[in-house]
Amino acid sequence: MKNISNIPQPFLYTRHVHFLNFTRFRIEQPVYINIIRDPINRFLSNYFFRRFGDWRGEQNHLIRTPGMKDDERYLDINVCILENYPECSNPRVFYIIPYFCGQHPQCREPGVWALERAKQNVQENYLLVGILEELEDVLLLLERLLPHYFTGVLSIYKSPDYKKMGNMTGTVRKHTPTLEALQVLYHRMRYEYEFYNFIRDQFHLMKKKIGLKSVSQPPAHSPSFLRELALRTPEPLDEDEEFDTDLEDANSWLVHP
Repeated sequence: MKNISNIPQPFLYTRHVHFLNFTRFRIEQPVYINIIRDPINRFLSNYFFRRFGDWRGEQNHLIRTPGMKDDERYLDINVCILENYPECSNPRVFYIIPYFCGQHPQCREPGVWALERAKQNVQENYLLVGILEELEDVLLLLERLLPHYFTGVLSIYKSPDYKKMGNMTGTVRKHTPTLEALQVLYHRMRYEYEFYNFIRDQFHLMKKKIGLKSVSQPPAHSPSFLRELALRTPEPLDEDEEFDTDLEDANSWLVHP
């Protein structure tokens, strides 16, 4: 907090940091913004990126996971999910909520307490939390809300140079698990989805209030798929493990049959 508050303004600080309440220590609160993505998409991208990296270089992933043995690197994701490996079970898949919940130890425990605290922090402390699936609308809102930093951001995003760079960050060898594995994973991530849906609704409400004409493409799949999926999902086994990080793009897992 001291380091950030001593940086000459204006500046933009971007980092994986769990929410910090500056006002609790009588320090001026920064303007918080964030973007989240569909939880299963995030999980799948992280799973394959840690193993195989992206198109920027074959050795990309080896730098991040130098100690990973081949039997772990080539572990079938369906086996990981269905046989309850730590990497694919709670609390390892409880990833997005802790960032918004904050520093309290209970923020790391999958449950209603962390979920509700995360929602409260978003409403009270964040200027904007967008969703990656509607990124162009997020950029338009940022341009409206923080023009000093984001004027022209959508043009930059759509520029050939950016697209060329963005295409290199796609995760290599990423594929969709079976529907059975997705059902189990969705149930394990039920708090993550409740939070994601809350953020999506808040984001849509903000777009409506500001009168933003959407430029993002509508989702390719009906949310009813997820509601039906939740009803058919078995209760997972409990597992005590810590969680991890990372990212990439899209709505591809919903395409599965």
